[in-house]
Amino acid sequence: MVCLGNICRSPLAQGILNNKVNHLNIEVDSAGTANYHIGFPPDPRSIEVVLKNNIDIRKQIARQFSVNDFKVFSHIYVMDNNNYSDLLRLASSIEEQLKVNYILQNQENLPDPYYGGTEEFNQCFYLLENACEHIANILRK
Repeated sequence: MVCLGNICRSPLAQGILNNKVNHLNIEVDSAGTANYHIGFPPDPRSIEVVLKNNIDIRKQIARQFSVNDFKVFSHIYVMDNNNYSDLLRLASSIEEQLKVNYILQNQENLPDPYYGGTEEFNQCFYLLENACEHIANILRK
């Protein structure tokens, strides 16, 4: 799961998908394309919205995406066009590029709730909940 700073959208996606596939042997992680928040926990508003839904992301720590992530992970989901372009530039092969997909099925941007309030974080959670359910169904097969 990849977003810009790894404190709002991608930690939410990591927590939601982990919750859906925790009984499977699948590693779910998140990262940011930028280095703004390395070492910090998720945004308190992200923590709040998932706790209301019985998911705990308080132990997550922001990190920056690494080219090694292409080797470690079989699927990489991005939140928006900028994340997608940034990762494609880092990819060293077509195989690595093909691992990168938008988290929303219709390849739309997932709005960044960072400058918003509770409503924007709730909307982000709802969109990610649906997207992660779709991903979990694929991974269960």
